[in-house]
Amino acid sequence: MGCLQSVACKPRIKRENIVVYDVSATIDHCPTVIEENSPIVLRYKTPYFKASARIVMPPIPRNEAWVVGWIQACTQMEFYNTYGDLGMSSWELPELREGLVKAISDSDGVSYPWYGNTTETVTLSGPTSKPSRFTVSMNDNFYPSVTWAVPVSESNVPLLTRIKRDQSFTTWLVALNMATQEKILLQTVKWRMKVDIAVDPSKMLGSRARLTGRMHQDQPKVLTHMEPIPPNALGKPNANDAQVLMWRPKRGPPLVVIPSK
Repeated sequence: MGCLQSVACKPRIKRENIVVYDVSATIDHCPTVIEENSPIVLRYKTPYFKASARIVMPPIPRNEAWVVGWIQACTQMEFYNTYGDLGMSSWELPELREGLVKAISDSDGVSYPWYGNTTETVTLSGPTSKPSRFTVSMNDNFYPSVTWAVPVSESNVPLLTRIKRDQSFTTWLVALNMATQEKILLQTVKWRMKVDIAVDPSKMLGSRARLTGRMHQDQPKVLTHMEPIPPNALGKPNANDAQVLMWRPKRGPPLVVIPSK
């Protein structure tokens, strides 16, 4: 018995029908740049993590829409700013720190679950009669400010002696059915960014800080298997909204300097 193509044999989008090629994941081969332009804060800019892939999607059935793009989550974070013997300030993700979740979304805060909605995603609406060919790409780096003075102090005396940061991310290439929320995982990438800066606050502004340790980052790993996406990587809050700035003195109880949003 034959079948009605439009009803019984409606083609489904399956992983084996999606072609992914030219997957690239790199971190620029250059050192972190330290900026000492301000008497209030030190700034540093890390090299960029960059990911891109070329994709061929099969024809999309009528009444279906798919988004293909990058989803990123933070899986580990240590971010300590030491002020001599007084203590340290620390950016923390409490739920991640306490092991309550495995990952926290690193979305732009608007385009959940996607990392962003410009080059990071492509939306395909059916019906399409031919395969669709396109590229999706993303990049990420750190460019924070760290106060020279103790963040809970009224004084502006520079006392910062060290910045140490170690952060890990998992980045997924995903095809998402907008109606059913079915997710097809296409690629998994893992990467890590480390920063270690020694500071001599007694020196003149412009010559206080220097990079220590390795000058270049380890390159990302494009996995040969798919890692599932933890639920917390897909929705609110994102890492920027979930993070808390703590002051952890050598003596006395810790203080919340900046609460989560």
